[in-house]
Amino acid sequence: MAVAVSFLAIWLTARRHMACWPVGLLSCALYFKLFLDVRLYADMALQVLFGLSVIYGWIAWARGLDEWGEVPMVPLARGPALVALSLGAMGAGAIGWFTSHYTDAALPWMDSALSSFSLVAQYWTARRHPASWLLWIALDTIYVGMFVFKALWLTAGLYAAMTGLAAIGYLRWRRAGMG
Repeated sequence: MAVAVSFLAIWLTARRHMACWPVGLLSCALYFKLFLDVRLYADMALQVLFGLSVIYGWIAWARGLDEWGEVPMVPLARGPALVALSLGAMGAGAIGWFTSHYTDAALPWMDSALSSFSLVAQYWTARRHPASWLLWIALDTIYVGMFVFKALWLTAGLYAAMTGLAAIGYLRWRRAGMG
């Protein structure tokens, strides 16, 4: 169920459809439970943060519609990109240290890095930056390997498909930003 709902949310996001946000919220709840069950605690906590970012994105997109009711794209400047990536790296270090010392997390450092940079990508998505899809492509590719390692075959398949959706999303958003 989590796989299907998450796939739908990403597909709707790539199409810049406002329904991506409530569907994304349901996806967060389903994956929270799954990650709790397999002890990927950083990804479990990430679902809570994603839920909050989904609400933020929903509001930001609703307020930022153009006169035709479409979601306009916003280029990502180099300075803010470097700040966000630096924050992602600091978050990865802090979360990785915490989960490696205070939990029985299965893959504390990889899980933490992917989770932290996923927050950066989610923020960029909410801010309507086409570059968000490039970060998603990198993250989703690594996630596939982690989920194969954890024998979460359907989720690994989902993330492989999401890598393709991210490529489509990037092309669509980039084209929309040029119009």
